[in-house]
Amino acid sequence: MGEAFAGKTLGKKAMLWGAMAQSIPDIDFIASFWMKTSDNLLAHRGFTHSFLFCLIITPVLAMLAERLHRPHDISLKKWMLFFGGVIFIHIFIDAFNNYGVGWLEPFSHYRYAFNIIYIADPFFSIWPGIALLALIVLKSRITKRRIWWELGLGLSAFYLVYCTLNKSKMDGDIKNILQTQHISYTRYFSTPAPLQNWLWYVVAGDDKGYHVGFRSVFDSKTEISFQYFPKNDSLLKPVKHHEDLQKLIRFSKQFYTVEYREDTLVFNDLRFGQILGWQYPNEKFVFHYYLQHPDDNLLVIQRGRFAKWDMNSFASLWKRIKGN
Repeated sequence: MGEAFAGKTLGKKAMLWGAMAQSIPDIDFIASFWMKTSDNLLAHRGFTHSFLFCLIITPVLAMLAERLHRPHDISLKKWMLFFGGVIFIHIFIDAFNNYGVGWLEPFSHYRYAFNIIYIADPFFSIWPGIALLALIVLKSRITKRRIWWELGLGLSAFYLVYCTLNKSKMDGDIKNILQTQHISYTRYFSTPAPLQNWLWYVVAGDDKGYHVGFRSVFDSKTEISFQYFPKNDSLLKPVKHHEDLQKLIRFSKQFYTVEYREDTLVFNDLRFGQILGWQYPNEKFVFHYYLQHPDDNLLVIQRGRFAKWDMNSFASLWKRIKGN
C-alpha cells in the first residue's frame, strides 16, 4: 500500500511508511510485558484496534511524514488518507479471524469477529509477500513496479472474497446438518481449521455443553461426526469470584468448558479449536487456562496452536480436507 500510494515520489521509502502504519495497531503487544495473561487477552486488539485510535493516530503520522519529506508534492490530506486507509484495513481484516477486535473501544467492549479466515493463512499472505520481495529487488522508477503491487493487493483481496463465500456456504450447510441431526443450540460458530480455508471447525451448543466437529467444503456426506463436551459450569463454584475467571468468560463469549486436569481446574476457550481435532476428536483444546496455576499461562493461545504437529499431522489435515 505504501508503494501504491507514494512509490513514484518517495521510492522504496514509501514501503517503510506502509510497513510502519500497518504495524501501529499491534503496538498493544507491549502491554504483555507487565499485564497478567487474563488482562492482556482483553487488551490485545482492544483500543489500538478501535476506530477512535485510528482517528487519533492518523493525523499524527500524516503530519510527521509530511514534514520529514519536504519538499514534495503530497498534500497533508493525501497523507492522512494513506495512513488512515492502511490502519483501517489492518483493523478491518483482523476482524475476519476468530480472536475478535474492539472496534468501538473504549465505549463498548464488544469484540467483532467474522470467523472467515484463519489467523495465519499462507494462501492469503503469500501474494503480498512475493510482491514485497519483487518491489525490494526492482529499481525504484521502473514501470513494472505497478504490476507487482497490484498483484500483491489484488490476489490477497480476491482470496479474502473467496473465503467469505466459503463461509457463507459452510454456515448454510452446517445449520441444515444440525437440524437434520436434531442438535439444538443457542450458540453457534464455524471457523477455518489451521492454515487453510477448506476444512471448517464447528461448535454448537448451549449452557449445558457443546457439540464440536469438522466439515470440509469437499465433503459429500450430509452429516457431521460431532463430539460432545459438557460445559461443567458447576466446577467453577470454588473460584466463581476469581478475577481471572470473570475476564476469561467475557473473552470467550461463553464458548467455554471446564474440566479437572491433574491438580487444577482448566478453562477451555473453544473458539480456538482443538489440537489436531480432525484426527483426534477427544483431543485437548488449543486454548486451555490453568485457573489455579496462573503462572503457567504465559503462552495460553500459542502453546497449543501447533502442539503435536509433524508430517503425519499435515498428511491427516490434507486427507480430511479432501472430504469424506
